[in-house]
Amino acid sequence: MTEGSLVSARLLVFRVGTLACAADVDQVREILPRLPTTRIPGAPPVVAGLVNVRGTLVTVVEGWRALGLPPLSPTPSPDADVTGSTIILEMGKREEPGNGGGGAGGAGGAGGGEARKLIGFTVDEVMDMLASAETTLEDRKGLPGVDPTLVRAVGRRNGELFIVLDIAALLGPILTS
Repeated sequence: MTEGSLVSARLLVFRVGTLACAADVDQVREILPRLPTTRIPGAPPVVAGLVNVRGTLVTVVEGWRALGLPPLSPTPSPDADVTGSTIILEMGKREEPGNGGGGAGGAGGAGGGEARKLIGFTVDEVMDMLASAETTLEDRKGLPGVDPTLVRAVGRRNGELFIVLDIAALLGPILTS
């Protein structure tokens, strides 16, 4: 990812545990209250389970587990009151708007491109949505406790650092397992 592509980014800033993170708004389909999940037998621990979002089954990933963070509460229990949000992200290839091709925004899926897959990502708090003019983004750096391959950039919002996640690097391996 180049610096130039981050400059025009709109970012959704959220908190997972004590870590402030961000994702490109173009990958966010919607933000829902934290939903109870149905556990998938044999799924890795990072997968919380499935939720039904208006007739579509969506796999939900525990944000803190995916990032390798300790849980916010010492012993998370499935019966405990669940707080936070589930961010529904779109994964996969998408036609780029404005890339020529003319026409009415899509040919009904006849192009052979990969379908967009939805995946839920649990967060403790959705904090803000930022345009690039409201924040300073820098190339990724080694941050203590965060795998650098999951970081696209580091930003600053109101004096607080946050990381811009590489959603494909973070959730891609989970989708293929």
